[in-house]
Amino acid sequence: MNAETDLAVSPDRTDIAGMMDALGAAAKAAVAELALSDATSRDLALQAAATAIRKRTDDILRANERDLDAARQRELTPAMLDRLALDAGRIEAIAAGLDAIAAMPDPLRRVIAEWERPNGLNIQRVTVPLGVIGIIYESRPNVTADAAALCIKSGNAAILRGGSESVYSSRALFECLQAGLDAAGLPAGAIALVPTTDRRAVGYLLSSMTEWLDVVVPRGGKSLIERVARDARVPVIGHLEGLCHVYVHSAADIEMATAIVLNAKMRRTGICGAAETILIDASIAATALPAIARELAAAGCEIRGDATVQSVVPDALHASESDWTTEYLDAIVAIRVVADIEAAMAHIARFGSGHTDAIVTADADAAERFFRDVDSAIVLHNASTQFADGGEFGMGAEIGIATGRVHARGPVGANELTSYKYVVRGTGQVRE
Repeated sequence: MNAETDLAVSPDRTDIAGMMDALGAAAKAAVAELALSDATSRDLALQAAATAIRKRTDDILRANERDLDAARQRELTPAMLDRLALDAGRIEAIAAGLDAIAAMPDPLRRVIAEWERPNGLNIQRVTVPLGVIGIIYESRPNVTADAAALCIKSGNAAILRGGSESVYSSRALFECLQAGLDAAGLPAGAIALVPTTDRRAVGYLLSSMTEWLDVVVPRGGKSLIERVARDARVPVIGHLEGLCHVYVHSAADIEMATAIVLNAKMRRTGICGAAETILIDASIAATALPAIARELAAAGCEIRGDATVQSVVPDALHASESDWTTEYLDAIVAIRVVADIEAAMAHIARFGSGHTDAIVTADADAAERFFRDVDSAIVLHNASTQFADGGEFGMGAEIGIATGRVHARGPVGANELTSYKYVVRGTGQVRE
């Protein structure tokens, strides 16, 4: 099937159970082979896929324009359009991400712990793939490449179900990934893209594929994450939402703080690492707040604030209680003036989602306290929250940012898509 094929198969003509079970059976068979493959073959698959993406840039752009035309007709928000849009630079970044993942050390068969017992038994904890991973995501077509590449690298099979907004873009990228698998002699069933926009496919994947799936990873908005958490019959790795904060401490350099806040909020407003709330110490609010507000407003950001913010920034709108719990994913920010670091951390503990939070300060003790006491997957000192990204962490790419505490936390890269088994070597020991 090529990227120009109509993928919106009508429900009355789609055997969802048969289609999904066939994908599951192929993935289960493929993962047994993929898990035993050598690193050279898996890396070759990624390199060949990156080459195919570069060669097919024009085809991918045409497919993306088809998605964008449909999205404009549906009047999607500018933030959603930005997530969906590809250009030559973004396509090159996708290909470069695959090359970067290929260049990373093999995450499989690593000895992550080893010890010897008094009876002479040698015990090793060795990494192995998770198995078959179902990945459900929304409008970002780059996730198709990132997720598939990370699964190939880590010896997992993947069943990908992208959003209807990016269906043609995702299909074009998927065909490049299939070309990579073929070039490396790896099974085509290792990576599958659900070939329909019928929403019943998602329901079936979550509720009726326990025979095939080992874990589900959702990547998208709050409603998608909540649905997956509610309906999945296999373990889930994911996050609910990115309510990210930047706290400007009393010892912050104002120029640095302004640059960090502007980047954290406005570099890309539609990603989960975008800052949604800015907290500013009262002792420096008179100086810091006007500078920060001026730069945000100049960049086109709407400011909502508490009474103190409104007294300093005349154009600021009133921030209601719901603003502290809203992931805008847009050019809107909530600002609150707080008494001190205690109040800032209390706000984050109450309203945050455990995703990413940053402190700007020249006080090393304050930064260490923030690191210790703020219980988020990612905490930063003097850096933008937009660094909450697997690529920026040196992982090549990520499937998402996990905010739970079971298995992975933070950026989920190839290493986080492994589990482990114990290898025990003896010399004839028997247990009394």
